[in-house]
Amino acid sequence: MVSTDLLFEPFRLKGLTLPNRIVMAPMTRSRSAGQVPDGDVAAYYRRRAEGGVGLILTEGTSPEHLSASNDANVPAFFGEESLKGWANVLKDVKAAGGHIMPQLWHQGIVRHKGSGPYPDQPSMSPSGLSRPGKKVSEPMTAKDIDDVVSGFAISAGYAKDMGFDGVEIHGAHGYIIDQFFWDGTNARDDAFGGSLEKRTQFAAEIVRAVRARVGEAFPILLRFSQWKQQDYTARLAHTPQELERFLKPLADAGVDIFHCSTRRFWEPEFPETGSDMNLAGWTKKISGRPTVTVGSVSLDLDFITSFAQQPTKTEAANIDRLMEMMARGDFDLVAVGRALIVNPDWANKVREGLSHELKPYTPESLGIYF
Repeated sequence: MVSTDLLFEPFRLKGLTLPNRIVMAPMTRSRSAGQVPDGDVAAYYRRRAEGGVGLILTEGTSPEHLSASNDANVPAFFGEESLKGWANVLKDVKAAGGHIMPQLWHQGIVRHKGSGPYPDQPSMSPSGLSRPGKKVSEPMTAKDIDDVVSGFAISAGYAKDMGFDGVEIHGAHGYIIDQFFWDGTNARDDAFGGSLEKRTQFAAEIVRAVRARVGEAFPILLRFSQWKQQDYTARLAHTPQELERFLKPLADAGVDIFHCSTRRFWEPEFPETGSDMNLAGWTKKISGRPTVTVGSVSLDLDFITSFAQQPTKTEAANIDRLMEMMARGDFDLVAVGRALIVNPDWANKVREGLSHELKPYTPESLGIYF
């Protein structure tokens, strides 16, 4: 087995020092009744900190905008009670020596009017399209855009003031920011639509607003993906040159780390170039910014396939491939998702050479292991 020592080297960025390169990936749990994370949620994150994770990215949380979520059990990152709940989560994680950042997640058109904790609120999306050619609501107005941008900045400010270690902006998987990125859901003809660069401007505005609120020293992560919930073969960028056009406005706006979401980290992003680098590798090469890789780490099946073929077992060869890619400098951090649901001590077991003791993941685990 290839050495995993690189995973356990410290990572430093601005004022942030992480003890290792292992990140808990954000995973929706829907366990926060009334959008308030309770003691069980705090214990859930504390166990992963105790298990050796270098950085916890929380499940997606609603920024301060009433149209953000379609689920009243998804936690909010605004409101007195929800923020008290997050203060308790932060206290428990810090007591365990951990580091934690909230992920801010606005669902956009995925949340239809009539759903979620604020059912009277309209859906938000760039063009009212739930998928290419299917209009289900009205396009966002200039005021709508300003309000959503402001909501992200306000909630990021709460995170900074409370003592969190940074903030991640969810710009992946078909949610509101990604709806602006993707030409299949963004048919605008103003400053926020048209060319690939213009379709990044909504995200860039959010990043700039967050940066203005939290200052230069507070890390901002942006998660993005090529694939969408509507289309797993979709591509924002078909070539490295297009990826550069996509990344530059976001890096210029102030993104510190790109979290590059893929279904299988080992798959090359642009195989036609002859390179076997994944999305995180290309993003780091092009942008010069640190990157997080993610996608079925230490598992043999991606998330979607695992629902049809189970159980999903741990794979030593998978970790070997991960370490080979990391050793050549393709990415800086590694996000682990489902394997951490069933193995809160995943990091400690890998560090101790006990990968063979890791429990297999099954879809049912999402509801069992809290």
